[in-house]
Amino acid sequence: MLLKDVRYEHLIAGISGGVASTLILHPLDLIKIRFAVNDGQISIRPQYKGFLDALANILKSEGTRGLYRGVTPNAWGAGAAWGSYFFIYNVIKTRMSNGDTSKNLGPILNMVAAAEAGVLTLALTNPIWVVKTRLCLQYGNSPARASDAKRYNGMIDAFVKTYKHEGIRGLYKGFIPGVFGVSHGAIQFMCYEEMKARYNMRRHLPIDAKLSTMEYLSFAALSKLIAATATYPYQVVRARLQDQHREYSGALDVIRKTL
Repeated sequence: MLLKDVRYEHLIAGISGGVASTLILHPLDLIKIRFAVNDGQISIRPQYKGFLDALANILKSEGTRGLYRGVTPNAWGAGAAWGSYFFIYNVIKTRMSNGDTSKNLGPILNMVAAAEAGVLTLALTNPIWVVKTRLCLQYGNSPARASDAKRYNGMIDAFVKTYKHEGIRGLYKGFIPGVFGVSHGAIQFMCYEEMKARYNMRRHLPIDAKLSTMEYLSFAALSKLIAATATYPYQVVRARLQDQHREYSGALDVIRKTL
């Protein structure tokens, strides 16, 4: 049976790591999203000169709570996404290696496994990311100027209103660029697995040998940097599609209007 070779620690590690990192880094994520959608066309949006100006502006106009708008769906989404991703990814890798976790699959199969896991995870979690993005884009000055359909009192209210006014399609806005964005995880995990395997080979150790915490962190950070640099444009397109303050006909419309 396939699942007998799967360690559920991957699921637990993904959930705990996703939630912990989200709670710490959410303010940076919020600022990133606001920069991604800011095209100067919507008067309701604050204009920021840079990261520090955005941080100061949000603290001044919205308080510390403003930096944590959308943190609830973000934490739920990160836990569900990373837990599912790590679990599915390792199920697929185990299947590909016929249960032999010491076998090096190589960059192509690692990328395929990561891509498959990414698409399945995205299908499960896209509605959460839509709600998170919209709560992050609920500015301190927006309640009096946005329509009631675009004002949310929390995660559940955002889910209900999005479904009520836009249907299931509203909860899956940004899904198509998200599928292309699966390459982010695929690139990240391919780089991570290859760096880890080659590092252990240079030390004449099995490729699945345990590393130190600092080594794991270093490989994870470097692979994340490579993937983020390669795929950042898709995140802009996805965020703009999920933005409640603008309407686009699709990903190509976002690209055309952005360029």
